[in-house]
Amino acid sequence: MAAPQDVHVRICNQEIVKFDLEVKALIQDIRDCSGPLSALTELNTKVKEKFQQLRYRIQELEQSAKEQDKESEKQLLLQEVENHKKQMLSNQTSWRKANLTCKIAIDNLEKAELLRGGELLRQRKTTKESLAQTSSAITESLMGISRMMSQQVQQSEEAMQTLVTSSRTILDANEEFKSMSGTIQLGRKLITKYNRRELTDKLLIFLALALFLATVLYIVKKRLFPFL
Repeated sequence: MAAPQDVHVRICNQEIVKFDLEVKALIQDIRDCSGPLSALTELNTKVKEKFQQLRYRIQELEQSAKEQDKESEKQLLLQEVENHKKQMLSNQTSWRKANLTCKIAIDNLEKAELLRGGELLRQRKTTKESLAQTSSAITESLMGISRMMSQQVQQSEEAMQTLVTSSRTILDANEEFKSMSGTIQLGRKLITKYNRRELTDKLLIFLALALFLATVLYIVKKRLFPFL
């Protein structure tokens, strides 16, 4: 049966290997990180936690090595501790390099974003100018249409006024025609009445002339032929 100390050593070694692999994975994530800075900060916080856990386990393994009864096992464990420390230092170096690489990449991305932002601003400015020109052209076109519609309305009003004037003229002419028609009918009645009077006058004159002639004939007869 394994001694409790050996079990503790084995657990420490397993934990050290696990934390070492987790640190390496996080360092690779930092190398692949393209931002933002908040993501990099979060990864670095996780790396610091893993380094603390790794350092604590290495210290535990070192303490266990010092407590070994056999000098050979002690030296063997101390050698493992030294190797773990070197590996941790190597990881720390890789961590710093990964941070530097990531920060450079983030800076380059931010510069590229700024350049794209400037280009977008220029494009937006150009787009705004184009939109302003288009809007101005549309406004001019609408104003032209409005002027044409105003002219059409004015012409329609003039045509309507002409129609109203013509209608009034026609109504006036119709009234004059009605008045003339009444005058003509009155003249016709007067002429008819005059013609009737003229006929009557002629008849009276004829009768008077006949009476006059009859009277003259009677007088001549009495003078010339008294015995008749």
